[in-house]
Amino acid sequence: MKGDRKYIWIFLFPMAAFLTLFLYYPFFKSLYFSFYRTKGFFDKKFIGWDNYERLVSDKLLGAATLHTLEIMLYVLIFQVGIALVLAVMVDNITKLKGFFRSVFFFPVVISGTAISLLFVLFYNYNFGLLNNVLAGLGLEKVLWLSETNALKAIAVPTVWHYVGFYFVLFVTAMSKIPEDYYDAAKIEGISGFKKMVKLTIPLILSDIKVVITLAITGTLKVFDFVWVISRAQNGTEVLGTYMYKKAMVDQNFGYGSTVAIYMVVLGVVIALLANRLLKSEEITY
Repeated sequence: MKGDRKYIWIFLFPMAAFLTLFLYYPFFKSLYFSFYRTKGFFDKKFIGWDNYERLVSDKLLGAATLHTLEIMLYVLIFQVGIALVLAVMVDNITKLKGFFRSVFFFPVVISGTAISLLFVLFYNYNFGLLNNVLAGLGLEKVLWLSETNALKAIAVPTVWHYVGFYFVLFVTAMSKIPEDYYDAAKIEGISGFKKMVKLTIPLILSDIKVVITLAITGTLKVFDFVWVISRAQNGTEVLGTYMYKKAMVDQNFGYGSTVAIYMVVLGVVIALLANRLLKSEEITY
Protein backbone atom coordinates (compact mmCIF):
# COMPACT_ATOMS: atom_id res chain seq x y z
CA MET A 1 0.00 0.00 0.00
CA LYS A 2 2.83 2.40 0.80
CA GLY A 3 4.34 1.83 -2.61
CA ASP A 4 1.03 2.63 -4.31
CA ARG A 5 0.60 5.99 -2.60
CA LYS A 6 2.75 7.77 -5.15
CA TYR A 7 0.24 6.82 -7.85
CA ILE A 8 -2.59 8.24 -5.73
CA TRP A 9 -0.76 11.55 -5.48
CA ILE A 10 -0.01 11.51 -9.22
CA PHE A 11 -3.71 11.24 -10.03
CA LEU A 12 -4.72 13.77 -7.36
CA PHE A 13 -2.15 16.36 -8.41
CA PRO A 14 -3.97 17.75 -11.52
CA MET A 15 -7.19 18.41 -9.58
CA ALA A 16 -5.30 19.74 -6.56
CA ALA A 17 -3.37 22.11 -8.83
CA PHE A 18 -6.59 23.20 -10.56
CA LEU A 19 -8.34 23.92 -7.24
CA THR A 20 -5.33 25.76 -5.89
CA LEU A 21 -4.97 27.93 -8.98
CA PHE A 22 -8.64 28.74 -9.63
CA LEU A 23 -10.24 28.46 -6.17
CA TYR A 24 -7.93 28.80 -3.19
CA TYR A 25 -5.49 31.33 -4.65
CA PRO A 26 -8.25 33.72 -5.85
CA PHE A 27 -10.01 33.42 -2.48
CA PHE A 28 -6.95 34.32 -0.44
CA LYS A 29 -6.01 37.01 -2.96
CA SER A 30 -9.49 38.51 -2.51
CA LEU A 31 -9.06 38.31 1.25
CA TYR A 32 -5.75 40.17 0.89
CA PHE A 33 -7.23 42.90 -1.33
CA SER A 34 -10.19 43.37 1.02
CA PHE A 35 -7.89 45.17 3.46
CA TYR A 36 -6.81 47.73 0.85
CA ARG A 37 -8.30 50.73 -0.91
CA THR A 38 -7.46 50.21 -4.56
CA LYS A 39 -7.73 51.94 -7.88
CA GLY A 40 -6.67 49.25 -10.29
CA PHE A 41 -4.17 46.51 -9.44
CA PHE A 42 -1.15 48.62 -8.57
CA ASP A 43 -2.56 51.69 -6.80
CA LYS A 44 -3.48 50.37 -3.37
CA LYS A 45 -3.35 51.58 0.22
CA PHE A 46 -3.77 49.52 3.37
CA ILE A 47 -6.91 50.60 5.26
CA GLY A 48 -7.50 47.70 7.65
CA TRP A 49 -11.17 46.95 8.34
CA ASP A 50 -12.57 50.04 6.57
CA ASN A 51 -14.00 48.04 3.65
CA TYR A 52 -15.82 45.72 6.05
CA GLU A 53 -17.20 48.68 7.97
CA ARG A 54 -18.44 50.07 4.67
CA LEU A 55 -20.36 46.84 4.07
CA VAL A 56 -22.55 47.48 7.10
CA SER A 57 -23.75 50.89 5.87
CA ASP A 58 -23.92 50.07 2.14
CA LYS A 59 -27.62 50.30 1.23
CA LEU A 60 -27.01 49.13 -2.34
CA LEU A 61 -25.35 45.99 -0.99
CA GLY A 62 -28.35 45.44 1.28
CA ALA A 63 -30.73 45.71 -1.68
CA ALA A 64 -28.55 43.34 -3.75
CA THR A 65 -28.57 40.87 -0.86
CA LEU A 66 -32.36 40.95 -0.61
CA HIS A 67 -32.71 40.43 -4.38
CA THR A 68 -30.27 37.50 -4.21
CA LEU A 69 -32.18 35.95 -1.30
CA GLU A 70 -35.45 36.35 -3.20
CA ILE A 71 -34.05 34.49 -6.21
CA MET A 72 -32.62 31.90 -3.80
CA LEU A 73 -36.11 31.36 -2.39
CA TYR A 74 -37.50 30.78 -5.89
CA VAL A 75 -34.64 28.38 -6.64
CA LEU A 76 -35.11 26.35 -3.45
CA ILE A 77 -38.88 26.12 -3.88
CA PHE A 78 -39.27 25.70 -7.62
CA GLN A 79 -35.92 24.50 -8.98
CA VAL A 80 -35.32 21.88 -6.29
CA GLY A 81 -39.04 21.15 -5.89
CA ILE A 82 -39.72 20.61 -9.59
CA ALA A 83 -36.57 18.51 -9.93
CA LEU A 84 -37.70 16.28 -7.05
CA VAL A 85 -41.22 15.86 -8.45
CA LEU A 86 -39.90 15.03 -11.94
CA ALA A 87 -37.43 12.53 -10.46
CA VAL A 88 -40.21 10.77 -8.53
CA MET A 89 -42.37 10.62 -11.66
CA VAL A 90 -39.57 9.25 -13.85
CA ASP A 91 -38.50 6.78 -11.14
CA ASN A 92 -42.00 5.27 -11.21
CA ILE A 93 -42.00 4.51 -14.93
CA THR A 94 -40.38 1.51 -16.57
CA LYS A 95 -39.88 2.79 -20.12
CA LEU A 96 -38.12 5.79 -21.68
CA LYS A 97 -36.18 6.69 -18.52
CA GLY A 98 -33.10 7.50 -20.59
CA PHE A 99 -35.16 9.70 -22.91
CA PHE A 100 -36.60 11.77 -20.07
CA ARG A 101 -33.17 12.11 -18.46
CA SER A 102 -31.78 13.55 -21.69
CA VAL A 103 -34.74 15.88 -22.27
CA PHE A 104 -34.79 17.30 -18.75
CA PHE A 105 -31.00 17.61 -18.59
CA PHE A 106 -30.69 19.36 -21.97
CA PRO A 107 -31.07 22.99 -20.70
CA VAL A 108 -28.05 22.49 -18.41
CA VAL A 109 -25.66 22.14 -21.37
CA ILE A 110 -26.87 25.41 -22.94
CA SER A 111 -24.91 28.54 -22.10
CA GLY A 112 -26.57 30.80 -19.55
CA THR A 113 -25.91 33.73 -21.87
CA ALA A 114 -27.69 32.00 -24.76
CA ILE A 115 -30.70 31.26 -22.54
CA SER A 116 -30.69 34.88 -21.36
CA LEU A 117 -30.77 36.16 -24.94
CA LEU A 118 -33.64 33.79 -25.68
CA PHE A 119 -35.65 35.20 -22.77
CA VAL A 120 -34.82 38.75 -23.84
CA LEU A 121 -36.74 37.95 -27.02
CA PHE A 122 -39.57 36.44 -24.98
CA TYR A 123 -39.86 39.54 -22.78
CA ASN A 124 -39.57 42.20 -25.51
CA TYR A 125 -42.53 44.55 -25.11
CA ASN A 126 -43.22 45.17 -28.81
CA PHE A 127 -42.10 41.98 -30.54
CA GLY A 128 -41.71 39.44 -27.72
CA LEU A 129 -43.36 36.03 -27.84
CA LEU A 130 -45.22 36.47 -24.56
CA ASN A 131 -46.82 39.78 -25.49
CA ASN A 132 -47.70 38.49 -28.97
CA VAL A 133 -49.53 35.60 -27.32
CA LEU A 134 -51.34 38.01 -25.00
CA ALA A 135 -52.25 40.26 -27.94
CA GLY A 136 -53.54 37.22 -29.84
CA LEU A 137 -55.81 36.42 -26.90
CA GLY A 138 -57.11 39.98 -26.83
CA LEU A 139 -55.26 40.88 -23.62
CA GLU A 140 -53.10 43.89 -22.85
CA LYS A 141 -49.34 43.69 -23.24
CA VAL A 142 -47.20 43.45 -20.11
CA LEU A 143 -43.95 45.27 -19.40
CA TRP A 144 -42.14 42.15 -18.19
CA LEU A 145 -38.96 43.95 -17.22
CA SER A 146 -40.56 46.70 -15.15
CA GLU A 147 -39.31 47.32 -11.62
CA THR A 148 -42.21 45.22 -10.29
CA ASN A 149 -41.78 42.23 -12.62
CA ALA A 150 -38.10 42.19 -13.62
CA LEU A 151 -36.69 40.11 -10.76
CA LYS A 152 -39.41 37.46 -11.12
CA ALA A 153 -38.88 37.45 -14.89
CA ILE A 154 -35.16 36.76 -14.35
CA ALA A 155 -35.95 34.04 -11.81
CA VAL A 156 -37.81 32.02 -14.49
CA PRO A 157 -34.77 31.18 -16.70
CA THR A 158 -32.61 30.88 -13.58
CA VAL A 159 -34.89 28.16 -12.23
CA TRP A 160 -35.37 26.44 -15.59
CA HIS A 161 -31.65 26.29 -16.40
CA TYR A 162 -30.64 23.88 -13.62
CA VAL A 163 -33.79 21.86 -12.93
CA GLY A 164 -32.37 19.07 -15.10
CA PHE A 165 -29.10 18.93 -13.17
CA TYR A 166 -30.81 18.39 -9.83
CA PHE A 167 -33.29 16.04 -11.50
CA VAL A 168 -30.42 13.75 -12.54
CA LEU A 169 -28.96 13.85 -9.02
CA PHE A 170 -32.31 12.87 -7.52
CA VAL A 171 -32.93 10.09 -10.05
CA THR A 172 -29.45 8.69 -9.39
CA ALA A 173 -30.09 8.76 -5.64
CA MET A 174 -33.45 7.01 -6.04
CA SER A 175 -31.93 4.31 -8.23
CA LYS A 176 -29.77 3.26 -5.26
CA ILE A 177 -32.81 2.51 -3.06
CA PRO A 178 -33.33 -1.29 -2.86
CA GLU A 179 -36.52 -2.54 -4.54
CA ASP A 180 -37.28 -4.56 -1.39
CA TYR A 181 -38.24 -1.32 0.35
CA TYR A 182 -40.83 -0.51 -2.30
CA ASP A 183 -42.12 -4.09 -2.34
CA ALA A 184 -42.63 -3.94 1.42
CA ALA A 185 -44.39 -0.58 1.08
CA LYS A 186 -46.67 -2.01 -1.59
CA ILE A 187 -47.65 -4.90 0.68
CA GLU A 188 -48.44 -2.38 3.43
CA GLY A 189 -50.64 -0.46 1.03
CA ILE A 190 -48.36 2.58 0.84
CA SER A 191 -48.29 4.15 -2.60
CA GLY A 192 -48.38 7.43 -4.48
CA PHE A 193 -47.73 10.64 -2.56
CA LYS A 194 -47.56 8.83 0.78
CA LYS A 195 -44.79 6.57 -0.51
CA MET A 196 -42.79 9.60 -1.63
CA VAL A 197 -43.15 11.36 1.74
CA LYS A 198 -42.72 8.34 4.02
CA LEU A 199 -40.16 6.33 2.07
CA THR A 200 -38.41 8.00 -0.85
CA ILE A 201 -37.61 11.41 0.64
CA PRO A 202 -36.26 10.07 3.98
CA LEU A 203 -34.01 7.63 2.11
CA ILE A 204 -32.48 10.35 -0.09
CA LEU A 205 -32.34 13.06 2.57
CA SER A 206 -28.55 13.29 2.44
CA ASP A 207 -28.76 13.84 -1.34
CA ILE A 208 -31.41 16.52 -0.82
CA LYS A 209 -29.02 18.31 1.55
CA VAL A 210 -26.33 18.25 -1.14
CA VAL A 211 -28.75 19.62 -3.75
CA ILE A 212 -29.90 22.41 -1.41
CA THR A 213 -26.28 23.37 -0.73
CA LEU A 214 -25.54 23.44 -4.48
CA ALA A 215 -28.68 25.49 -5.11
CA ILE A 216 -27.70 28.05 -2.46
CA THR A 217 -24.13 28.45 -3.70
CA GLY A 218 -25.34 28.49 -7.30
CA THR A 219 -27.75 31.35 -6.59
CA LEU A 220 -24.97 33.43 -5.07
CA LYS A 221 -23.09 33.10 -8.38
CA VAL A 222 -26.00 34.29 -10.55
CA PHE A 223 -24.69 36.91 -12.94
CA ASP A 224 -25.27 36.22 -16.63
CA PHE A 225 -29.10 36.11 -16.47
CA VAL A 226 -29.30 39.42 -14.62
CA TRP A 227 -26.64 41.17 -16.69
CA VAL A 228 -27.94 40.11 -20.11
CA ILE A 229 -31.68 40.42 -19.46
CA SER A 230 -31.84 43.63 -17.40
CA ARG A 231 -28.27 44.99 -17.08
CA ALA A 232 -28.87 44.82 -13.30
CA GLN A 233 -31.41 47.67 -13.52
CA ASN A 234 -35.05 48.04 -12.45
CA GLY A 235 -34.47 46.55 -9.03
CA THR A 236 -32.58 43.48 -10.22
CA GLU A 237 -29.14 44.16 -8.76
CA VAL A 238 -27.79 40.96 -7.18
CA LEU A 239 -24.56 40.27 -5.33
CA GLY A 240 -22.80 38.90 -8.42
CA THR A 241 -23.51 42.00 -10.52
CA TYR A 242 -22.78 44.36 -7.64
CA MET A 243 -19.38 42.77 -7.05
CA TYR A 244 -18.63 42.97 -10.78
CA LYS A 245 -19.51 46.67 -10.91
CA LYS A 246 -17.35 47.53 -7.92
CA ALA A 247 -14.35 45.46 -9.03
CA MET A 248 -14.42 45.82 -12.81
CA VAL A 249 -16.43 48.94 -13.64
CA ASP A 250 -15.29 51.14 -10.74
CA GLN A 251 -11.83 49.46 -10.64
CA ASN A 252 -12.21 49.26 -6.85
CA PHE A 253 -10.75 45.78 -6.40
CA GLY A 254 -10.47 46.26 -2.64
CA TYR A 255 -14.17 46.77 -2.03
CA GLY A 256 -15.10 44.31 -4.79
CA SER A 257 -12.99 41.68 -3.01
CA THR A 258 -14.73 42.52 0.26
CA VAL A 259 -18.11 41.93 -1.37
CA ALA A 260 -16.79 38.59 -2.69
CA ILE A 261 -15.73 37.54 0.83
CA TYR A 262 -19.16 38.61 2.08
CA MET A 263 -20.80 36.38 -0.56
CA VAL A 264 -18.71 33.38 0.52
CA VAL A 265 -19.54 33.89 4.20
CA LEU A 266 -23.23 34.41 3.43
CA GLY A 267 -23.34 31.22 1.36
CA VAL A 268 -21.65 29.16 4.08
CA VAL A 269 -23.98 30.51 6.79
CA ILE A 270 -27.16 29.87 4.79
CA ALA A 271 -25.98 26.39 3.75
CA LEU A 272 -25.20 25.48 7.37
CA LEU A 273 -28.60 26.75 8.52
CA ALA A 274 -30.38 24.81 5.78
CA ASN A 275 -28.54 21.59 6.67
CA ARG A 276 -29.28 22.14 10.35
CA LEU A 277 -32.98 22.50 9.62
CA LEU A 278 -32.87 19.22 7.69
CA LYS A 279 -30.81 17.49 10.36
CA SER A 280 -32.13 14.03 11.19
CA GLU A 281 -30.92 10.51 11.76
CA GLU A 282 -29.40 9.08 8.63
CA ILE A 283 -31.26 6.11 7.17
CA THR A 284 -28.92 3.50 5.75
CA TYR A 285 -29.72 0.70 3.37
